[in-house]
Amino acid sequence: MTAIFSVVGIVGTGAMGRGIAQMAAQAGSQIVLFDLQSGAAQAARDALAETWQKLVAKGKLDAAKQQSYLERIRLAETLSDLGQCDLVIEAIVEKLEVKQRLFSELEGIVPATTVLATNTSSLSVTAIGAALQHPQRLAGYHFFNPVPLMRVVEVIAGIKTDPAVCQRLVGYTRQYGHTPVVAQDTPGFIVNHAGRGYGTEALRVAGERVADFATIDRILRDQIGFKLGPFELMDLTALDVSHPVMESIYRQYYDEPRYRPSVITAQRLAGGVVGRKVGEGFYTYEQGQAQVPAEPAVPVVPALPPVWVSPKAARRAELYQLLKNLGAVIETAAAPSAQALILVAPLGHDVTTLAAVERLDPTRTVGIDMMLEDAATKRRVLATNPATRPDMRDAAHALFAKDGKPVSVIRDSAGFVSQRVVATIVNIATDMCQQGICSPADLDVAVTLGLGYPMGPLALGDRIGPTNVLEILFNLQTVYGDPRYRPSPWLRRRGALGLSLTHEEA
Repeated sequence: MTAIFSVVGIVGTGAMGRGIAQMAAQAGSQIVLFDLQSGAAQAARDALAETWQKLVAKGKLDAAKQQSYLERIRLAETLSDLGQCDLVIEAIVEKLEVKQRLFSELEGIVPATTVLATNTSSLSVTAIGAALQHPQRLAGYHFFNPVPLMRVVEVIAGIKTDPAVCQRLVGYTRQYGHTPVVAQDTPGFIVNHAGRGYGTEALRVAGERVADFATIDRILRDQIGFKLGPFELMDLTALDVSHPVMESIYRQYYDEPRYRPSVITAQRLAGGVVGRKVGEGFYTYEQGQAQVPAEPAVPVVPALPPVWVSPKAARRAELYQLLKNLGAVIETAAAPSAQALILVAPLGHDVTTLAAVERLDPTRTVGIDMMLEDAATKRRVLATNPATRPDMRDAAHALFAKDGKPVSVIRDSAGFVSQRVVATIVNIATDMCQQGICSPADLDVAVTLGLGYPMGPLALGDRIGPTNVLEILFNLQTVYGDPRYRPSPWLRRRGALGLSLTHEEA
C-alpha cells in the first residue's frame, strides 16, 4: 500500500517525534528528521533502530522489515533539507511564538502543496496558523505518549484549515493502524477537555473532607472500573504537568465553573509535592511503589439492629433483596421503629437533606450509593451525616460487609463520590457535543483510547440513564448552589425525550 504522504519531515526528535517517526516509517513513508539540538536527530534514529531490533528479538517483526524501516529514516542538517516533504509535523516546545516562527520558515522552504501539522496539545491551531500566508494548509495532529501504544490521534481543524487537509491526515492515521478522531479547534481538543471532570471533581470531594485520597481512588476504581483513581493518575502524570493544564483550560474558557481547578493541587505544586517522579505526591513512594494506607477494619457488632428503608430510595426493590441476602431484619412499616437503622439511597442529594425532608431521625440515618446495580460494583459505599451515631455507622458497615464485599464509609456528600464524579464527566462530554467540538462517536472513542476509561462518557451516561444523570446534577446544584453542576442542553433534551446521549439530530 502506498503511503498517503510519501516524504514526511519531523521537526523535534524527542519522545513524541521519535514515536511519530516510527509510525510514519511503518506506514511506508520516507522520514526526514530535524532537530536544532546537535546530535538529537542521530540519537532518535539510533533509538528507533533499537526499538525495531527489540521487536525482531520478540518475534513481532522480521529482520527484513526492520532494515527497510531503518533505511527510510534520514537526517536533515538544516531546515532547508525538508524541502521535498509533502507533510511536515512539528513536535517541539509548547510555545506559540516558537511554533509560529518555525512554520513561517517552513512556508518559504516546502512546496505550496505540503501539509503542515502541529502536535500541540494545548495551543490554538488557529493562533499558530495566524502567522502563515496560507493557514489553510495547517492542521493540528495531536498524538499521545507513548505514540506506538496510544492508538488515538486527534486531527484538529483551525478556523481556516482546508477540510481536505484533515481528510488526508485521517486517512494517513488509519494507514499506520491508529484511530483518528476529528475535533474543532477548542481548548483541550477532545481528550484533555473531556478529562477535566475526573480530577477536578475528585479534588472537590477531597477538599470537602468527604474522604481521603486513597478512599476516593478505591471507590472510583471499584465502583466504576477506572484503571487508576484520580489521585493515582495525578501522581503518575505529575502536578507540574496536570495542574497547568487545569488552569489553562479553565482560563481559556473564561473561568467556566465546570473546569474550575483546585487550591489543593496549586499548593502541592508550589511545594514541589508533584507525584511519583519525586517520591511524594498524594501518596509517598518507596522504590517506586505507592505507600497506600490500609483500609479500616470492619467493625465487630455483636447484634445488628433492624433496618428500615426510605420509600424514596433509589433501586429500593434491589436494596431490599440485598438486605435479605445479607440476613438483615427488615422493617416494612410506614415509619421506622425507635431501634432501626434508617437507610436512604439518594441520587445527587446528601444524607442530611433527605433526613430533613423526610423527617427521619438523623442520628440513625445512613446513606448507601445505589447509582449502579450492586452486582455491577466491587465495592459498596455508605455515607453518614454529621449527626449519625457511631453505633449506627458501625452497624451499617458490618451489615453491608457480611458477604465479604469491601465497604467504604465516607462523610456526607451530595452524590457520594461516584455519582458526582461520573455526572460531571458525562455533563462535560455532552456539552462538548452541544458545542460541536466533535461527533459523539469520536468523543467516546477518543476518551476510551486516550484516557483508558472503562467506557466512553456518553456510553457511561447511557449506562446509568440520562434521566438519572440529570437528577444527580439537579440535586447537586440544589445542595451546592454551584453553576458547575448545571446540566448541558444536550443532556437535558435527550434525557427529556428518552434518547441516547449519542443521538445526533438529523
